Amino acid sequence: MAFWDKLFGEFVDIIEWTDDLADTMVYRFERYGNEIKYGAKLTVREGQVAVFVNEGRIADVFKPGMYELKTNNMPILSTLQGWPHGFESPFKAEVYFFNKRRFVDLKWGTKNPIMLRDKEFGGLRLRAFGTYEIRIADAVIFLREVVGTDGHFTTNEITNQLRNLIVSRFANVIAESGIPVLDLAANYDQLGTFITARIAPEFKEYGIDLTRMLVENISLPPEVEKALDKRTSMGVIGDLSKYAAYQTAEALVTAAANPGGGAGDGVGLGMGIAMAHRLTESLGAPGSGGTQRGEPPPIPTEARFYVAATGHQTGPFTKSEVRAKIAQGEVQPETLMWVSGMKEWTDAAAIEEVKALFSDQPPPLPAP
Repeated sequence: MAFWDKLFGEFVDIIEWTDDLADTMVYRFERYGNEIKYGAKLTVREGQVAVFVNEGRIADVFKPGMYELKTNNMPILSTLQGWPHGFESPFKAEVYFFNKRRFVDLKWGTKNPIMLRDKEFGGLRLRAFGTYEIRIADAVIFLREVVGTDGHFTTNEITNQLRNLIVSRFANVIAESGIPVLDLAANYDQLGTFITARIAPEFKEYGIDLTRMLVENISLPPEVEKALDKRTSMGVIGDLSKYAAYQTAEALVTAAANPGGGAGDGVGLGMGIAMAHRLTESLGAPGSGGTQRGEPPPIPTEARFYVAATGHQTGPFTKSEVRAKIAQGEVQPETLMWVSGMKEWTDAAAIEEVKALFSDQPPPLPAP
């Protein structure tokens, strides 16, 4: 059976690849013993690139088109094989087809929360996810750096590495952007564009183009979201005293519409009295717009002064009493005094209220 397979393989002279799988990036054309007939037809379709590998070394690269495999269109392979003029024998080479279309809807997301410092809320943990698109930019680099000898390479074999790269750079971009947490949702497009430009050079090292990256969601831990919801609710409520008055009034209406019987009447009456009292307090609270019904505020008290006389504390004295003592000469500008709010005893003339009393005194009578 092996003989017929070999014989049939040598006479098959068409090399092509048609693929209906959405995730195949690279496919190695299978030939018995890798033998290719000299003059075989190679078909490379749009969105494909074919690369010939000879004894582990990358040889010729073919772009879309139909080729008759001869020495004139395989210069590198001809050199490697050392084909003489007029060579027409079968030859060995591995043929890799590369799918250069876009691979879309590839997922990325944070396995663990990203720690960052927000100006408004302080330290926070964020989770994020989205999608990205790639395509093979350089088949030779991709074969050398990623594929190796894999005969059927799919997106699943590289997406883990690319996803880790995206998440790592995403954390840096979010931290450096300084965008407040509450404004992140309004900047998904800008973040996606910025991260694409930031990461694209690193994808190039694998021979891959990062054509687009989308940020679909950035979320906070559930407990933080609940706290934000409460904060938002408080902002909607506004004046808490007015809201409390409104709630009390609504409770009174509800109680009146659902009268109880027996013991319930007493409970309802007590609740009604408590609610009415609460309503009165709310309406009379400062800033509530109501009028406080009660006793007038206390009359402001007059300052009391203490005077040091012959090493002893005397007083307290009212302002008018101090004025009389100044008139009688018992209190001089250098007399030590103290009034509430002062740290230590000081000269009477250094106390503003007392200093003015000295200037109120008439000058001495002229000599007769």
